[in-house]
Amino acid sequence: MKPVSLLAMAAAALVAVLPPAAAQSYPSKAVTLVVPFPPGGGTDIVARLVAVKLAARLGQAVVVENKPGAATAIGAGAVAKAAPDGYTLLLSGSSTYSIVPALRAGLPYDPLASFSHIAVVAKAPLVLLASPAAQAASTDELLKRAKATPDGLMFATFGNGSGPHFAGAMLADAAHVKFTAIPYKGSAPALTGLIGGEVAFTFDTVAAGAPHVRAGKLKALAVTGDKRSELLPEVPTYAEAGLAKASLVSWYGLVAPAKTPEAVLSRLTQELTAVMADTEVRKTLAANGLDAAMLGREAFQQLIRKEMAEFKDIAQRASITLD
Repeated sequence: MKPVSLLAMAAAALVAVLPPAAAQSYPSKAVTLVVPFPPGGGTDIVARLVAVKLAARLGQAVVVENKPGAATAIGAGAVAKAAPDGYTLLLSGSSTYSIVPALRAGLPYDPLASFSHIAVVAKAPLVLLASPAAQAASTDELLKRAKATPDGLMFATFGNGSGPHFAGAMLADAAHVKFTAIPYKGSAPALTGLIGGEVAFTFDTVAAGAPHVRAGKLKALAVTGDKRSELLPEVPTYAEAGLAKASLVSWYGLVAPAKTPEAVLSRLTQELTAVMADTEVRKTLAANGLDAAMLGREAFQQLIRKEMAEFKDIAQRASITLD
């Protein structure tokens, strides 16, 4: 064999073991983490917690930028159009990835094609909350009341097409009862209306509902998901109440623009896996009624496809549309 051939083979072998340039240099500047909601909500809490821990592992700042509006389409659309270099990421809830796309055409993004999916990082079980005026100490009692009410019990939503709206439609379908959805402009107004007896029940995050339950202002009847909440350990799950098929669990996922280099995605996945295994992260999430998770790219995409099909079907049968 000629010496030049040996040199060529050695060079080829060296190239094969070297990591891609993108992995070697990424990140070389601050990373922007877009949240398509105002500051202070569940998505913002998850994003800021992840940002701090991820920054420490990446060696660069991870800056949270809130871009609310248009049912999260403004922020999601901005990330979809950003340069696919790993310096602009999106952390948002399931409403962005499955609920809104199931209800609205012509969005400035496609939940599957517009993004490089990294991971689902947290899940947010919901709690079924009843007003004292509903006089229901259990889910079974609430459903019996609904069956005895000709026009169906009224329940609060955060607006048409919101998570609580779907949760109510799923419960009505599973229990073969009728409910009337009353839209409020978010969690706080809905809870105020519920406490005041304007509606019989609503659905909200455990973190939002737990303080009112402890204060005796509301009754927690059941939590979605497959386990009881650490914040409300005395409250049964939907499965325990025989309503597993009606269980709606929100979740939060991290994505980059489509065509982001594989080396960059691998680096982010590696560091994010460590972040979500961090004891402090898991405890902080639990204190906010959230469960840490780490569902990778394929599971993330499968979840979107599954939920979009389900939500389209539910929306059609329950006549749910976006505001």
